[in-house]
Amino acid sequence: MNDIASSVSGSAAAPLQASWRWFAGLGVALILLGLCASANLFLATVATIYYVGALMLFGGMLQIFHAAGTRKWGVWLLGGILYLLAGLAVFNDPLFAVAFLTLLLAMSLGLSGMARLWFGMRVAPAGRAWLIASGVASIAAAVIIGLGWPVNAIWILGLVLAVDLLFQGVALLGTGLALRTALRG
Repeated sequence: MNDIASSVSGSAAAPLQASWRWFAGLGVALILLGLCASANLFLATVATIYYVGALMLFGGMLQIFHAAGTRKWGVWLLGGILYLLAGLAVFNDPLFAVAFLTLLLAMSLGLSGMARLWFGMRVAPAGRAWLIASGVASIAAAVIIGLGWPVNAIWILGLVLAVDLLFQGVALLGTGLALRTALRG
């Protein structure tokens, strides 16, 4: 655990070490949010899809304002309108949006898994086993999601959110505790 604190040297280490409570506190908060999300995966999926929809609406508005401000209407205006329409579609039919994003997740996992598998088998002699294992795991996840689709769409995105919150929380808590140890040691 001391590797985190010892990798930051000199004057940069002191502020990080002094703020170990912030890292640990945020870690605990994210762990609690991850546990809440895992307690109701459907609700976490709904929250995720509405969050994505809101980001699309906001991003679309920003692009449209950018197009107007720069007077370069072409691609910026088109991109803004598409983002705006996608955000409205999410709010209009959230179940379709959940199913669509879950299918995109499965395809993305499958493609990235195949890329890592290919790279691990052909190019990377060091760490080959890790790349191959990672690729196989991603392909397996894609197949599992794909076989259960569209029924599993109502909980998959919530599961991804819950797992991400838990992993981030554990990582930040561990970082905070390592910084505390370095501060005392």
